[in-house]
Amino acid sequence: MSKTRILLIEDNLNLGFLTREFLESEGFDVRIYKDGESGLKAFKEHTFDFCLLDIMLPKMDGYQLAKEIRKKTPNIPIIFLTAKNLKDDKFKGFNLGADDYITKPFDEDELLWRINAILHRSNNTVVLPENTKTTIGKFNFDASNQQLIYEGNSQRLTERETKVLHMLCNNRGNLTRREDLLESIWGENDYFAGRSLDVFIAKLRKYLKLDPNVSIENVPRVGFVLNEKIS
Repeated sequence: MSKTRILLIEDNLNLGFLTREFLESEGFDVRIYKDGESGLKAFKEHTFDFCLLDIMLPKMDGYQLAKEIRKKTPNIPIIFLTAKNLKDDKFKGFNLGADDYITKPFDEDELLWRINAILHRSNNTVVLPENTKTTIGKFNFDASNQQLIYEGNSQRLTERETKVLHMLCNNRGNLTRREDLLESIWGENDYFAGRSLDVFIAKLRKYLKLDPNVSIENVPRVGFVLNEKIS
């Protein structure tokens, strides 16, 4: 099997080289860059399976870098490595689609466990059947191609947006529990995963508001209901 290719962007080269050496000893293929611009250039020119991003980077910070990476490859796993430990900073990272957030100084084994846990979830969470197509009000939802189509205009969804909407569709008109969404798609049910789910629900509501007969109802602290009014 080919090695998992990791893009590591860290301006502290001593820490970066130590992290690369450790991960390569565990079987990963790691490429390291010291600033956001060179890291983004490498990401556009080569193929990577995973990103480890420092936040306080020269030329382009980790948050902006994550946005640019998500534009090119929406579903690639991202872990932020940072000395910043404020709740708002963490939420900003998760809001950008990060899969995890680890604070420096960190234990190398803990980093390895987190990487492997994310890779395991990526390989084993909700699998969409091929050619999954359905209607939601006036929308055509093509889950296999991650598209939500309204009057001929297509909105490309991320993988997690697709999986959340797919679960809601499969249970439309009925309650889909938060814990089921989190455990099936995020692989865990904790505060930060919950906040991330709320962000994805808000994005789906924004897409669906084009049809006033479609809504995602919030049942506080319990879950969500995808509703369709018959006009």
